[in-house]
Parts: sequence; structure tokens; C-alpha cells
Amino acid sequence: MSDYPVQKTDEEWRRQLDPVQYQVTRHAATERPFTGKYWDHTGDGVYRCVCCQEPLFDSSTKFDAGCGWPSYFQPIDESAIEQEMDYSHGMVRVEVKCRKCGAHLGHVFDDGPAPTGLRYCINSAALDFADRDRKR
Repeated sequence: MSDYPVQKTDEEWRRQLDPVQYQVTRHAATERPFTGKYWDHTGDGVYRCVCCQEPLFDSSTKFDAGCGWPSYFQPIDESAIEQEMDYSHGMVRVEVKCRKCGAHLGHVFDDGPAPTGLRYCINSAALDFADRDRKR
């Protein structure tokens, strides 16, 4: 196990998540572009980690990067995510994970818009959406 605040066994994650969510978040898989439910989503609210419900990205930072995955120019709070180098598949990228549960979210690139110049390219399968008007 790791040092994440939210810890579950592999079996618990399998029961909680659908097969695609499980493969993406727990095994760093990537959904195919233009197939996830949030790649072209335009609702007003907050995108949360599908595993632990940690608030990750606000819809006001979402933009259409044309890549087929939800893209954001910054997280809600830098402390909600962690980044680490990813050398898989013959590429050098920066992986983005949820700091609360360790879920693989996607990758961050330096080709995004102002004000940050960053593009957080995130799998829809790693996200839940909470409408801003919805009462919690």
C-alpha cells in the first residue's frame, strides 16, 4: 500500500469502479480519444476524482484542445494533484495523479493557453462531474 489518505484493496476498487474507470485510474490506462463522456462536456461545475470525490478541476478552466480528452489549464488547487515523470510507451511525459487516492488522471503538457500555458489532459473515466447548482 501507499501513503495516500484514501486506501482500498484491489478488490474494493474493482467493486467501486466500472471496468474502464478501474483500468484508467488504478492501472494508468488511457481511454480512446473522443470517447469519454466529458471530452466535449460544457456544464458549469467541478470535476472530481471518480475514486475519492476530491475536487480536481473547475469547469471555468476547461478548454477545447482538440485532442479528444477533457483539457484544463489548471487544477482547482495544486495540492489536490501530484505529478511524476512517466517514461512508458517510449515517451517522456508528466503523469498527473490524485493526491488523495493515487488515481491516475492523465498527463500535463506545456502547450496550453494563458494564463498558465499548461494543458492537463485528463481521462473522462477518471472524473465525476458535480453541477455547480446542485445542492450537496
